[in-house]
Amino acid sequence: MSRATVAGVLTVLLAMTSGCKGGPGHASADSAADAGPHVNGAQLILPDTSQQIAAVSVASVAPSGARTRRLNGRLTWDEDVTVRVFAPFAGQVVEAQASVGQAVHTGEVLATIASPDFGQAQADARRATTDLAQAERTLARLTDLLQHGVVAQKDVEAAQADAARARAEQQRAVARLKFYGIDSAAAMQLFPLRSQINGIVVERTLNAGQEVRPDQMLANAPALFAPLFVVSDPVRLWVQLDLPESDLETMQSGAVMTVRTLAWPDRAFAGRVVLVASSVDSTSHTVKVRGTVANPGRLLRAGMLVTVDVPDVTHHEPTIPSAAVLRVGDKAIVFVEESRGHFRRTEVTVGAQYDGTVPVRSGLKPGDRVVTAGSLLLEQLFQGLAH
Repeated sequence: MSRATVAGVLTVLLAMTSGCKGGPGHASADSAADAGPHVNGAQLILPDTSQQIAAVSVASVAPSGARTRRLNGRLTWDEDVTVRVFAPFAGQVVEAQASVGQAVHTGEVLATIASPDFGQAQADARRATTDLAQAERTLARLTDLLQHGVVAQKDVEAAQADAARARAEQQRAVARLKFYGIDSAAAMQLFPLRSQINGIVVERTLNAGQEVRPDQMLANAPALFAPLFVVSDPVRLWVQLDLPESDLETMQSGAVMTVRTLAWPDRAFAGRVVLVASSVDSTSHTVKVRGTVANPGRLLRAGMLVTVDVPDVTHHEPTIPSAAVLRVGDKAIVFVEESRGHFRRTEVTVGAQYDGTVPVRSGLKPGDRVVTAGSLLLEQLFQGLAH
């Protein structure tokens, strides 16, 4: 509000209060009632006859008690029981055996991919096995000849080195196939893409005839390189929350959560906080909080937006209506009614708003009467009179 406007408001107030005065036989000119609105330190004083007092509403600071924090969150798959399946070899999908919603077991084939790269890996394993057998035969023959003095010791040592290298290569090639769940070295070039866990196929992004590449597993470009399958156990989901930095003390691991979603407005799902991050996001100044929620009947889905109620562990804090708090710069201000017409401008520290109230961490005590309606006008009068 401009200085001219404040002056106008003050003029009106003065006129209103002066119009209520009597003649010289009434209270003296220097009495508090006749002084008009004025500031005394941090106190704003209005005459008893001021009509502005009637426009002010007050409420008492509520004592401490159990409160609930309400946060917005998002559901995701429980990563402890979720795998994203990519193709380790480039090739073409021959058949997609698994469908979305299908239950699968560990090792069950999800899709079959025709892959020359996989065929090359099989051929490498067979060649390595053949080379090892040849190296071992050569070593055995030279060892026998050495005993008869036909060959030198260095020839046997060279054969031993060749056999060791062939054995290492054979172990590497076979281990590579076993890593992908393949024991046979037959060069069939058909790679079976398998599930690594028991669960439900919750996503599938391939069809027969589709080309796949191993670089689809790049996690930094999920929009371009989506997994071919997502297998999860949806009996339990994760809840991801962003907690304001200022409310970090109100949250602790193990707290009970009540989760609600627009899809099921009459249902409440029980959950629990499992992790409060140890770092703060430097941009949003929030702390990542993760919880788990039971999913009976698989009613919940990953990606759903939810509201989460979590008990506030700081039950010792009194509360006031959020309408009582004025933000002046980076400060929170309230007006406390000390008596009729006497309002003390008080700086307070408050927490996050919830359900129309805010917790008071300093500056007030239970029973104090704070202005809820008309506090903005009081602040404008205070600023105009204090300068």
